[in-house]
Amino acid sequence: MIRLRYFASLRETLGVADEQLELPAGIRDVNDLSRWLQARGGEWKSALADRQLHVAVNQIIASPAAAIKDGDEVAWFPPVTGG
Repeated sequence: MIRLRYFASLRETLGVADEQLELPAGIRDVNDLSRWLQARGGEWKSALADRQLHVAVNQIIASPAAAIKDGDEVAWFPPVTGG
């Protein structure tokens, strides 16, 4: 089981803050997981295709090539701006 979390405008776009699911067979890294989620279509496809999104695995900023495994938490969030 993995936990997926979506923050800020991404959460609003997708209409979900977090979910838990069985790690699908063949999913080895964040890129694989993103593509699998984008296959849901609609907002999922466009929202998770955004190259400006940041991702964290187990609360540590990670690259899209970061490995994931059962028990991990993967979170996506848009870049933070401020002044």
